[in-house]
Amino acid sequence: MIRGENPLQPTTLFSSTKAARILATITLAMLALTAHAQDSGNIPDDYYRAEFVILERIVDPSAVEERMGDREVEPPIQTNEALWVVDRSGNAQTTQNLAPRGDLYLNSAAQRLENSGNYRVLMTAGWYEAFPPDYEGAPLRIELGDWIDSAGQREIEGHITIDRQRYLHVEVHLNHWQQGTSSFVSQPAPNPTEDGQLQEETESDSFVSLQPQAAQPVANPLELVTWIRETRRMRSQEVHFLDSPTIGVLVFFRKVEASD
Repeated sequence: MIRGENPLQPTTLFSSTKAARILATITLAMLALTAHAQDSGNIPDDYYRAEFVILERIVDPSAVEERMGDREVEPPIQTNEALWVVDRSGNAQTTQNLAPRGDLYLNSAAQRLENSGNYRVLMTAGWYEAFPPDYEGAPLRIELGDWIDSAGQREIEGHITIDRQRYLHVEVHLNHWQQGTSSFVSQPAPNPTEDGQLQEETESDSFVSLQPQAAQPVANPLELVTWIRETRRMRSQEVHFLDSPTIGVLVFFRKVEASD
């Protein structure tokens, strides 16, 4: 050993380096916490997490007692905003910045409903947004469920709108369609003459046929099964269920505070 050499010096140098690294780690953690606190302080007033689950009851549409095939249905609303739109190839599109499904309060409820075997969950979606008083939200387009080839659309379509006066209000406007069945419309049968030739109607020589009218098939690409037309007043952390005999919507809002 060299005279005057401290045998503990290498260990002392290593401990100082390790301590410096720990101090740097703690400093970075404190900076991250400070930044998070600053971001939390910037949370706007009336900031909420909005959550929706749309589901379909597993039931034969023919067993539904409510008959709505002859209802007048207005054409789809024109909007550039989409909550959940599934194209023909099965690709879902949205204009909302959706939160991870695992973060949603309604996720566990959706799983329980699907595991019951009585429902098919078609959409679970949530996002963060400020809903101040007098807020008028744009309709959010919905297109999901099975694809109906004859009509070129999904079986469930419509929109959801969120407004705020004193309270939050959610309007759900959904149609549940199925492929239509062919109906028959009576048409005049050809009127033969005495010599067996078909008689042609002209402007100068009109006639009234006494022959039985032939039924001609007319294809109906869509037939309405049920719909939802409901507006519900919402309070924070209340679960609401809007339904029809074949489809349902779970709605939940949670107000987000800076302390959260």
